[in-house]
Amino acid sequence: MIDSLPRREREIFELLCSAGEATAAEIRSAMADPPSYSAVRTLLARLEARGLVRHHAIDQAYVYKSVPQPAKVRESALKQMVRTFFDGSAASAATALLGLTKSLSPDEAAALRQAIDEARIEGARIDEDGNPEAMERE
Repeated sequence: MIDSLPRREREIFELLCSAGEATAAEIRSAMADPPSYSAVRTLLARLEARGLVRHHAIDQAYVYKSVPQPAKVRESALKQMVRTFFDGSAASAATALLGLTKSLSPDEAAALRQAIDEARIEGARIDEDGNPEAMERE
């Protein structure tokens, strides 16, 4: 979803997610190589039409904020990060993330073990060419 947005719309959406809420002028000032103010307003209107942001008026300014979609946004952002920085390897990304922490709680370790076990089972259903294998019936 988010990864399918054009580059500028994605940049604005990510800025809004980070800031919580902002005016078009604040968004524009935070952008790398910003377009015109009217272009930022147009991009915000497109994001609003897609249902990703909404606005409310404070004094005479529109203040924009992202529509809460944490699971979708998180998944999309992680997919983009894995593709960009880890050549599509979720395992490499997970290893790098685990290297950032010194310890895991027992619940976190159990959740990781469960995710690895589920990935192993799912991986066993994929042949060496990446195609699902036919499940044999007993």
